Amino acid sequence: MKNDQTSFYCTAFLGVGVVADGSLYHVVSTVKDTLEDRDLTQLLIFDDSTGKQIDVDFRGQSDEVLKRLGEQFGDLPGMEVNHQPTRQVGRPKLGVVSGEVTLLPRHWEWLKSQPGGASVTLRKLVNEARHAGGKQSKIRESQEATYHFMTTMAGNFHQYEEALRELYSGDLDRFNHFIDAWAPDIRNHIKRLAANAFPEGNL
Repeated sequence: MKNDQTSFYCTAFLGVGVVADGSLYHVVSTVKDTLEDRDLTQLLIFDDSTGKQIDVDFRGQSDEVLKRLGEQFGDLPGMEVNHQPTRQVGRPKLGVVSGEVTLLPRHWEWLKSQPGGASVTLRKLVNEARHAGGKQSKIRESQEATYHFMTTMAGNFHQYEEALRELYSGDLDRFNHFIDAWAPDIRNHIKRLAANAFPEGNL
């Protein structure tokens, strides 16, 4: 029953404390086997990549719960991919594929004047853009995951709004200051989610 969809990392909270973490399959199996039904109704499980809550139906025996979990997060039916052979233009053995680029004459002149020529220069520009965009994307994803978790688990905590402002303004020291007195498991999980949220570096 275990598959890639149920192996993403998540964390389960009961109240303000962590009761299990690991793959979704592991967490659901663990809490189902160790917690009482009344506790399961209050359990909150979070996807650590997004900070969003995961709804799990804990009714019935463990095998029933895991079967539903596989149905919920397994591959969707009817998603067949029709792989048709295509003729590659360029140098496929080197992973190079030809494509069309439309530029003004002055752009071509500039590219041709660069060391290595147009192709080398274009590849460098693309790699630089990907690197810059990837860094910003990581910051944004980390901020959003932290925001979702904080809103659910710490929305009523003292200085929540102040901490949220510093999360998006990028002030690491003030962010840590505002969350320092929060419940330890929640505070530590927030720091883990926010590890890439600040340009200065990790928490």
